[in-house]
Parts: sequence; structure tokens; C-alpha cells
Amino acid sequence: MASSLLTWKSYLAMLESAGDLTALTEHPDSEQLRAELYRQLQMNLSLGYFMYFGATAEHPDWMPFLNSVFMLQPNPDDAYVFAPVQGGGSYRIVGERGSVHLLTLDVGRQMMGMADRSAPPLLQVDLDSLERDAQGRFEVLVSAERPAGHQGNWLPLDPSAEFFMVRQRSYDWGNERDARLAIERVDTQSLKPTMSAAEIAERTQALMGGFVRRLSQMWLTHLRQLRERDTHNRFEFHAFGGGLTNQAYWQALFDFGPDEALVLETELPETRRYWNVQLNDPLFNTIDFVGRQSSLNGHQARIDGDGKFRAVIAHRDPGVPNWLDTAGFNRGTAIGRWYGCSSHPMPTLERVPLSRLREHLPTDTPLVSAQERSATLRARRIGAQLRRRW
Repeated sequence: MASSLLTWKSYLAMLESAGDLTALTEHPDSEQLRAELYRQLQMNLSLGYFMYFGATAEHPDWMPFLNSVFMLQPNPDDAYVFAPVQGGGSYRIVGERGSVHLLTLDVGRQMMGMADRSAPPLLQVDLDSLERDAQGRFEVLVSAERPAGHQGNWLPLDPSAEFFMVRQRSYDWGNERDARLAIERVDTQSLKPTMSAAEIAERTQALMGGFVRRLSQMWLTHLRQLRERDTHNRFEFHAFGGGLTNQAYWQALFDFGPDEALVLETELPETRRYWNVQLNDPLFNTIDFVGRQSSLNGHQARIDGDGKFRAVIAHRDPGVPNWLDTAGFNRGTAIGRWYGCSSHPMPTLERVPLSRLREHLPTDTPLVSAQERSATLRARRIGAQLRRRW
């Protein structure tokens, strides 16, 4: 990294090569995809500011992560926060559990976008495993070694650790109470200094000269590999490097015409702590999940009388409860998760004419009216906004 401050023009020049990533898209000559890529790169820039400048390992704080915008495949049910840490340090996390469906802590290194390749978590903890008081309050020390005589919650800190990431997963949007968390470093007592010109120079070059391009390149390469494996309308299991270790991911490229639909069908595990499915656009951006029903989880979904889950992926409302709205994208990705489940069924996709959709669904599938859809979407918008997303 640079240690001397360059001209602003020099930093802007570092961003130029990111525009070449259009070559990784399925249709490099598409103006729409190029525009979407430019939007994604601006997201990377705004996200990266928090990650590089919002806090330091010496003076940590929780920074917003991917959930703050609908881009690069954040789980719509998750709200993520990130704090930089140092493997040799000692950190205390205090807070209140709340009632979110799942609350986890990752200890990691090589955060995606900040390194050439992301790495699996060094440690992953369900925070429900910690001791809490009657009000749901808890405190946990994270350090290389457990201090002599320490009686409370303690977690080991790997020497190579670079960050903590907390995932708040909501099932019943807007009705669950978010967790409240704070973090502090306890082996140093200094006040947070003003960043020097040299440190600003280093972080600016890391952000504009690496992160902005690297984050998009990682996922565009993943999409290209999906195309090469011909996963069009065919699910496969995939292990995401930074994902939950107790979670099985299934993914497919969806591909169908304007007067067609895809029927997603799957058995459900006998026991299932959490599951969902979501749609992403051609650049792996999560399709707007606040204003559109582009995702469903196990609380939101309707289960058919035979115990199966069926959803209809369609460009316009097909009048069924489990509509997954593509927002007009003919191609994109569908991704689902089985977390803490007794089995991992493989869903299927069937491409059908929209005019004959009902022939491919159970006869007791309800008909959802325009008024009912409007009410469902209104409840979804309100529930999404009542959750913490940044």
C-alpha cells in the first residue's frame, strides 16, 4: 500500500479498470447490464468507505455490511454488521439478545472484497449458546487465551483474525425485536486518534485501487461459472466460503420468457430451524425485497396440503401466494438455504406456459386477488423497514 498521499485524479484513475468487468457479464454489449454494473460499483464504493474508514481494530465499532442495499446477494432475512479486529487483541461484546430468529457471530479473515479470495470463518458461534440474564443481556470476552479466574462467557480469538461479523436473521419481519450490540477493545485504553495523512492514503488506495473492482469481480466470476456448468433452471448445492457452516445452499440460474413461469417445488426437511429462497438479478444483486416479494422464508411461505413447498417465479403476478417476483428480469439466480435442518432436499424447477400454470399446481392452490396482494406487499414493506438494515 502507498504511504504518501496521491492526487485525487490518481485515485480516480484507479477506478477506471473496474469498467472492464462488463466483459464478465453474459451480454457485454447490453447497455442495461453496463448501467447496472456502474450502479454496483458505486455500491462497492459506498460500502467500502465504512469498511475501510468507519472503525479500526484498535477502536472497533459495528459497520453496516451488504444488507444496506439490494446488491451482491445479501440474504433478505439477514442484517449484517462488521467490525475490524486484530488477532492479538482482546475484545468485549455486550448487548441484548432481542427476539430475532437467529443471531450468530463469525470470526474471520480475508473478508470478501478486501482480499483476493475470501476464507471460511475461523470461528462461528450461535450467540444463543452464551449465558444471558433474565432480560436477555449478555457479555462475552473474545481473546487469545481465557484470563485466569474469568467466570463469564469467553470465546477464543485466532491470531490471524481480522474481523467479527454479526448476522441477525429475521423470520417474522417487523415483529421480532432486533438485538443490540456494542464492542470494545479491552487490552488498550488510548483515545481514538485522528487518522494521519499516510493512513488515509493507505486506506484510500486499498478501497479505490482494489476493493471496488475485486468485490464485483468475485461474484461476476461466480456467475460465469454457473453458466459454464449449465445450471439454467437446475439447482445444485454450493458451499459459499463465508457462509454459515450449518447451512446448505442451493442455487440455479433462472431463464424463461415473458409469457412463461417457473414452478419451484421441493420436499421440506422434517425438522427445519430456518429455510428460504430468494431471487437475484443478472449481476447477482438481490432483487428489491422491500417493495417486491422476491424472497420467501419458512415463516412467510404457504405450504401445500401434501407437505411440499411450491413457488411460482414469474415476471407478473400469477395470483398464487408463493409468487417470487423477478422485477422483469428474464434471467438471474435463485438461491435457497437449509439451516439447521434434518435433511437437505434438492428443489426442482419446471418451465411452463403462464396461461397453463394452474395445471402444474395442486388444485387447492388459493387464488390471490389484487387486493390481497396489495395488503401482503404493504405488510412486507412495513415489516422490512421496522428491521435494522444499517
